[in-house]
Amino acid sequence: MARSIPYGRQNITQADLDAVKDVLVSDFLTQGPAVASFETAFSKYVNAKHSVAVSNGTVALHLACLALGLEKGDRVITTPITFAASGNAALYCGAEVYFVDIDPETFVMDLDKLKNLLASKPKGYFKGVIPVDFTGYPVNTEKLKHIVDSYDMWILKDACHAPGAYFTDSTGEKVFSGQNKYADLTIFSFHPVKHIACGEGGMITANDDKLFEDLSLLRTHGITRTDLEYSAYSEESQGAWYYEMQSLGYNCRLTDMQAALGESQLNRAEEGVARRNEIAAYYRDNLVGVPMIQHKKDDSLNAHHLYVIQTEKRKDLYDFLRTKQIYTQVHYIPLHLMPFYSQFGWKKGDFPNAESYYDQCLSLPMYPSITDEELAYVVEQIKLFYS
Repeated sequence: MARSIPYGRQNITQADLDAVKDVLVSDFLTQGPAVASFETAFSKYVNAKHSVAVSNGTVALHLACLALGLEKGDRVITTPITFAASGNAALYCGAEVYFVDIDPETFVMDLDKLKNLLASKPKGYFKGVIPVDFTGYPVNTEKLKHIVDSYDMWILKDACHAPGAYFTDSTGEKVFSGQNKYADLTIFSFHPVKHIACGEGGMITANDDKLFEDLSLLRTHGITRTDLEYSAYSEESQGAWYYEMQSLGYNCRLTDMQAALGESQLNRAEEGVARRNEIAAYYRDNLVGVPMIQHKKDDSLNAHHLYVIQTEKRKDLYDFLRTKQIYTQVHYIPLHLMPFYSQFGWKKGDFPNAESYYDQCLSLPMYPSITDEELAYVVEQIKLFYS
């Protein structure tokens, strides 16, 4: 092949370049109208009432935890097969992180195992749960809500892999990741290899007005120009310059340049998800009987940030493909086995499904701009390895 084939790659078009250029020659590089425009467009895409753009996906998780009231001494549950931020965001708030093993077919949190964990502890022991739409496979939050409601727990969905994904609920409605029909908040990432690239960036979607207001304050130092208290000055003495810091917040803003790029990319989001599913179907149809793949359900749409296979020859296949300029990746090393998390008592053997998954997982090239020729080459080389 003329060029190397990575596991993921951003796709920047002339429309993207023009959108960023328009901002660069405008009056606002940050805190201007492009951010609000992106937020409105993203809310429409995922069927959410509100969206809050922030500087990256990790920040989105952290601010969401804060808005949901997570504090020191609280406990949160997530999956061990995820990027570190899904657990770290709770630690930033002083909370403890617990894990639930994965379903070996879907690779997302096993909700039956979650039931067992909750039943083993008194009501109120856990504050919330952070399910992850790993690879783009949507966690069924309707089922999850039925489980956690009796324990008074919130749901913060990590959908960094899953803009455009949906599952079908018991009413027959397609529930999109970020829609928050059953979750309290959902977060997304706009890292370059994700569906929508901003360079860096993140989004939090909410339907609750109070959560939206709290998130908006947390994003901007706790500073606002609306709903002012005028505790130190009279309203009549203050002009349009006046603002108040009403809570302790952070500087987690997205720039207008990033927002413009994100909204331009969002215009191609549906097309991108469709292409990712074409790629997944090609792998499924042409790798029959070679490695094991993620289970596919007909009542849901996997947004396919990743396409993961499992093979007992993972290291050999990984090395072989590199010699052919095919650069696969491994997602993820189980979070509970990271050296940092060992201080909390987690150890090998705690979550056998996650650990078995990691020992064999390999992410194949998955991005909309991969050509049919490149895709065929990847499959050809995998077959060659197994032959």
